Amino acid sequence: MALDDGDRPIAVTAAYEKEAMRTGWGKRLLAYGAALVVAAGLAAVPSAAHAELQDPRQDFLRASQAGLFLHWGERTAPAHTDCGAWESDVTKGGWTADYWVNEAKKLHAQYIVLATFHSRLGYARPWPSKIPGSCHTSRDFLGELIAATKKAGMRTILYMTDDPQWNTEGLPSGKSWLDSKAFSGYAGHNVDLTTRNGFGEFGYDNFLEVMDRYPDLGGFWIDNDNDYWLSHNLYEQIRAKRPNYTLSNNNEDTPIMDMVSNEQKTGMTPAYDYPQAVWTAAPRLVEADYKLPDTGSWWYTGTDSTVDAGLNVGRYIANAGSSIKSLMDETAMVNGKFPSHQVDYNNFLSGYLDQIWGSVNGTEGGGYLNGGLQPGFWNDGSHGVTTISKTNPDLQFIHVLTKPSGSTLRLRDNGYQVTRVTNFRTGATVAFTQSNGSLTLTGLSGWDKYDTVFQVETHGRSGIYPAGSVTVSASASASGHPASAAADGSYLTYWDNKKTLPVSLTYDLGSAKHVQYIGLNQREDSVSYARSATEQSARIRDYKVFVSSNGTDWGSAVASGTLPSHRGVQFIDLPAKDTRYVKLEVDSTWAASSDSTHYKLLRIDESWLGSAYVGGPTPPAANRYEAESAACQGTIDSNHTGFSGTGFCNTTNATGSYAEWSGVQGPGTLTFRYANGTTSNRPADLTVNGTAAGTVAFAPTASWDTWADAAVTVSLNPGPNTVRLTSSNTGGTPNLDYLEVSQ
Repeated sequence: MALDDGDRPIAVTAAYEKEAMRTGWGKRLLAYGAALVVAAGLAAVPSAAHAELQDPRQDFLRASQAGLFLHWGERTAPAHTDCGAWESDVTKGGWTADYWVNEAKKLHAQYIVLATFHSRLGYARPWPSKIPGSCHTSRDFLGELIAATKKAGMRTILYMTDDPQWNTEGLPSGKSWLDSKAFSGYAGHNVDLTTRNGFGEFGYDNFLEVMDRYPDLGGFWIDNDNDYWLSHNLYEQIRAKRPNYTLSNNNEDTPIMDMVSNEQKTGMTPAYDYPQAVWTAAPRLVEADYKLPDTGSWWYTGTDSTVDAGLNVGRYIANAGSSIKSLMDETAMVNGKFPSHQVDYNNFLSGYLDQIWGSVNGTEGGGYLNGGLQPGFWNDGSHGVTTISKTNPDLQFIHVLTKPSGSTLRLRDNGYQVTRVTNFRTGATVAFTQSNGSLTLTGLSGWDKYDTVFQVETHGRSGIYPAGSVTVSASASASGHPASAAADGSYLTYWDNKKTLPVSLTYDLGSAKHVQYIGLNQREDSVSYARSATEQSARIRDYKVFVSSNGTDWGSAVASGTLPSHRGVQFIDLPAKDTRYVKLEVDSTWAASSDSTHYKLLRIDESWLGSAYVGGPTPPAANRYEAESAACQGTIDSNHTGFSGTGFCNTTNATGSYAEWSGVQGPGTLTFRYANGTTSNRPADLTVNGTAAGTVAFAPTASWDTWADAAVTVSLNPGPNTVRLTSSNTGGTPNLDYLEVSQ
């Protein structure tokens, strides 16, 4: 089986087989490759493994909120240097896989990562292995854990390292945890396990052994990469042999990996806001890997370290509010049990998360690419995140992790028409108002110590020009990332400024329309605060906004300022006016020249123009039928203010143009909400279930931004009805917002 040297397929050839058989690794690789070809039904192993951005094998990780990370091996205190003695003490101590599963459940974790084959824990392998070279157990601890997690509806993921540099740590001089002589005899040639390449060969064989033994393993959590694995096409073989396995990588965004884990980031303000230090952009699977004990090592060293409940609850919720998985490390002792402070925290968190689980589970982070209210820094010192239901985008949650100094909470509404707010724990109604683009909750008290949760019900977004209705151009764009990607409604594309500053995005509305603000989701592929001189924020700093009627004459800026280096959706408010063209000029970004990767870099996933802020709360009636959901012979527009839902039906200016609602439940009186900015009636013929039901005059309103009601008493069937308005004049119908049925 020839090695892949690029994009050429790997194929078994006579010439290669002769050379491969000359070495021990060649025998093993050929034997495995033959079995792989047969098992996978392939003529050859795939030539170049790659990470699909979204793949069914990732579903269980995407549906998870958290995992339990366990560093546990020979060097767990009290440390052992004899593999058999360690295994004996583990078993005598009463180790069971079910204990770990039950503790993971308390943390509301859906997977367990087992790190025993760890560079600083003695390189022990907790399964019976035929491969010499380091400690392996007779008892199949890994197999027992896989079975226990499977029974519980969870997954086990196995940690694998490529790093031999710690092979003498914790041992007398001249001793090593690795046995190069034994492995060389097995391999049929000399292998120095203390070198990166030699250890890579050892690790490679262990990957193959684990794949053969454990089809129900969830995948591998890999601590960095190894050239031997790449040159010997390890990942191609994993994909072919175990397509259900996921691959996670520590601190590196390696393309083959399904998930990137960001390890133990600190220094943020607030301290719990771990996402500020994450640099991997959604929809890539992202994990935050952190220790629950506030001090000490990743593994048990004999100390019962404390656990800061506020810090760790905050991390858990902040991560969930950013669609980041929390991988929480606990320090299992030799018998697998956890020290008392960690047990106490697990018991606390179990009951705590039960109270708010419906606001965390089954959600995505709000204010990012899935929509939702704005997260982050709010009024009067408050801070928190928002979540949005995966199945119902009109259901959202505000998580207040740091409460405001007063009794009011204010955050940007992102165009959502809020209809009801309640305290998630108690169900009590919360008073609110909406104005100037913000949602304000008032009369608040009884704050939870860690996370006060408000449930927010909405009637969708309004006043947003939809993707596709605005044409975007840029003064500079990187190849493959055009300006159009900044307003195409897809989170799979983004605009890149080609490290050009100043740079501008120009929005063409097609005709003069009302513009109130710009909304921006910048790409989250950099930290949002300066962790170091070489790790900084690639986000907009100083900007100007211009408007024009012809795209040529711009005049003076109508707005200018500085955006904060914060994650999540940001807004630029504009003096409201009618215009066709809007130009956003970015003069600087937050990264300094010392950060060569991010300096002058700007990427925008999505942006949009707001036609108006959401007004006061107008709860939708259960019997309301929006015109944008009807059959509209014309266009669905949003260029006038005050409409309900996401737009209104603007029929063609012609006799016979119409709007038709299906599935209207009767009986009752029909009320049409409309706007007629002309000085004359715009009559329309009404039919119900195909039968003429009279004419509706639709008298003038004060303007196209002024809405009125026209009520008509008709005979409706108890079941679903079809209602049509057909223009009887050359101007078409008025603009139609919705139809309501009342008793």
